[in-house]
Amino acid sequence: MHRVQTIRRMISIQRVLVKYGLDDVIKKTHLLRPLRFLFYVLPRRRDTSAPIGERIRLALEELGPIFVKFGQAISTRRDLLPPDIADELAKLQDEVPPFPADEAVEILNAAYGKSVDDVFKRFDTEPFAAASIAQVHTAQLHDGHEVIVKLLRPGVQEQIEQDLDVMRTIAGLADRYWEHGKRLRPLELVAEYEQTIIDELDLMREAANAAQLKRNFSGSDMLYVPDVYWDYCRPEVLVQERIYGIPISDMAALREAGTNIQVLAENGVEIFFTQVFRHNFFHADMHPGNIFVIATDPDKPMYAAVDFGIVGTLNPSDQKYLANNFLAFFDRDYHRIAKLHIDSGWVPEGTRIDQLETAVRTVCEPIFNKPLSEISFAQVLMRLFRVAQRFNVEIQPQMILLHKTLFNIEGLGRELYPQLDLWKTAHPVLKQWMNEQVGPKAILEDLRENLPQLRGILKELPVVLKTLAAFLEKVAKDDGKTQE
Repeated sequence: MHRVQTIRRMISIQRVLVKYGLDDVIKKTHLLRPLRFLFYVLPRRRDTSAPIGERIRLALEELGPIFVKFGQAISTRRDLLPPDIADELAKLQDEVPPFPADEAVEILNAAYGKSVDDVFKRFDTEPFAAASIAQVHTAQLHDGHEVIVKLLRPGVQEQIEQDLDVMRTIAGLADRYWEHGKRLRPLELVAEYEQTIIDELDLMREAANAAQLKRNFSGSDMLYVPDVYWDYCRPEVLVQERIYGIPISDMAALREAGTNIQVLAENGVEIFFTQVFRHNFFHADMHPGNIFVIATDPDKPMYAAVDFGIVGTLNPSDQKYLANNFLAFFDRDYHRIAKLHIDSGWVPEGTRIDQLETAVRTVCEPIFNKPLSEISFAQVLMRLFRVAQRFNVEIQPQMILLHKTLFNIEGLGRELYPQLDLWKTAHPVLKQWMNEQVGPKAILEDLRENLPQLRGILKELPVVLKTLAAFLEKVAKDDGKTQE
């Protein structure tokens, strides 16, 4: 039964593609290709005279949350997409069709066990924004605070679980039959994504993410995180402070406010590297619909982030590996980059370090010291991917969220301030972090943290030494008897 549902979903995906006149996708993906003729006899295909961008957006909306999120991710890459398609996909960030207001009220009544009118002084039934997994309403608490109320879409969990079954099926086929399946580890990638998307379905987890990020940037003049109203939060309901800012994508409004765009762009890079390396806790859904700018002081604009359903962390070894790679790149030390890959075990034993060094240099050297406007990281990543294929570099699933976030950041930066010097902005942050990891302060901190264990070891040391001495004395006597 489970397999039948998966096959039905795969067929329904094909049907939607045909419905919106996206037949070429079917021919290129080869997914159930022998059955494609069946779709042409189904009632009424959509008029293909509609713009291709609109048809792609509508197809993604109909296919559901996972596909909408894919559209959101690539909507920031205007260097890769025609403008008309990019404009349409940008609507997926906060213009997904909402679910009815009466359903929203029912969800709240059930969550609180009482009428929504008793919980809020005012609840605005007209949705403020709608996205793939949830939608947002504005409201006012009885104490006068203006808030946003985020609600999970009805039935979203069942739909996502069904699509995850489809992804697992395709990944299993790729792992089994595709020549690059073992190296690219598609099943692990899907498992990593599954954990991420399932976490988004618990709004209490999102509230906790927001609270942590707010603590991390307490006192910061670069990033503001809205307050969480915990007493009103439930697994399917999130209530947060309402913020008022300019959408990051509204360049006309930012310029009209006199915003210092260069400072804003440079601060964005610093915020990202600070989250990844100093805090090891980063917002991993940084599409334009989730970022606003508070420009009350235009010379010191402040970011305001929303939607904390996806956050990322790295284990200490991956964190240090990544930082060392960045720093080696900034220093053009391609030998060190090659050595880091070999030492990490990401490439097979016996890989020639000089060959890997030459390959990395060939990809990286042309983009060094260029502004963002002259760099296509998509092309760079494609070339690095070819290098990875040649040297059998294993894909690391735990890095997927970071890669996704980097793509979002680059897309935002390209729109915001194309002259941005990424290297100049990021280098000092990484240098400072590395100094904190290996400098005198870090050594003292390690000693302080391990002092209780050291005390215990020192207390036991005389007993250990005495036991060791007795053992050695016994061994010496036994050796003497043997020689006699």
